[in-house]
Amino acid sequence: MVSTLPVPARGCWYHGVYPGGVTGEEDDITPADVTSYETAAGYQVAWVFFSNNWYRSRNFPIRKATWIRDRGSMPYIRLMLRANSNERQRNDTSADRVFSLRRIIEGDFDADLRRWADDAAAFGTPVLAEYGTEMNGFWFSWNATHNGASSGARKFRLAYRHIIDIVRTRGARNVSWVFHVNNDDQPAKPWNRLERYYPGDRYIDWLATSVYGALTPQDNWNEPFARGMDRVYPRLRRLADKPILVSEFGVTKDNPRVDPVRWASQAFEQLLSNRWPRVRGFSWWNETWQNDDVAAHDSNLRIQDIPGLPAVFDAALSSPTVLTRPSLTPTC
Repeated sequence: MVSTLPVPARGCWYHGVYPGGVTGEEDDITPADVTSYETAAGYQVAWVFFSNNWYRSRNFPIRKATWIRDRGSMPYIRLMLRANSNERQRNDTSADRVFSLRRIIEGDFDADLRRWADDAAAFGTPVLAEYGTEMNGFWFSWNATHNGASSGARKFRLAYRHIIDIVRTRGARNVSWVFHVNNDDQPAKPWNRLERYYPGDRYIDWLATSVYGALTPQDNWNEPFARGMDRVYPRLRRLADKPILVSEFGVTKDNPRVDPVRWASQAFEQLLSNRWPRVRGFSWWNETWQNDDVAAHDSNLRIQDIPGLPAVFDAALSSPTVLTRPSLTPTC
């Protein structure tokens, strides 16, 4: 059997990144994007995070996975069964009309999933993968807001189980499955609690969360990293005895309510102090995107573009407890 990604010892952390593309669709990353981030941060990454958007292709992203592996990193794939990428502008209350939870459960995409799984198995080396990113957030179509408050979470569980069952049945045991939540439930309703979406210990290898500060220069809020983690960590710890990833964290420049250098410095200090002992990895969301027609309103989380931030990363990642390569026998 091909080994999956092993869990490092307590007090050790994998370092990964979403390196940012140019379209905002999270699937157009390039080796140059990774190099740019690694050069600024001063260290290499154990994984590269990106979206596998099914409105573009239903195939396992073999080319992207291969160049990531050739660099010495591991692919971390957001398996995005969605018909478009309009979450940021989403105002409707409808489920995805193509890749609905019902259609996944009923097997409408089983042939596609089998092909995906066969190629993942042939890839051979460890892959992290997740379906239903931030499912407790209304901005994604798999949230219960769009699938029935009384039954949406149950449908999500069944859909995710169906995906994993097919992939495993096809022999892709090199894929480690991640349950990736937002750090708070939006909307904050009993039927939308993250716990209701959990597929179960038999299916999930890693728990994960997103924790952000201000994401646009216009945001009238900002939350310190520790506050967001302290809110979600106890819930994840109680949910399952699984290792935890901070799959997405970051903060924008140019918001008057936050100093991104201080925000990131405090985040690393708290992470590397082992304040949340089940956390075993983290990845910065290193992207810039347009919010409207005013350039000053653009979001920019790229450490290359924020003075002082590369030094924060270099200092934090220099710790021998931070793993900058995936390993079958991780030590620190």
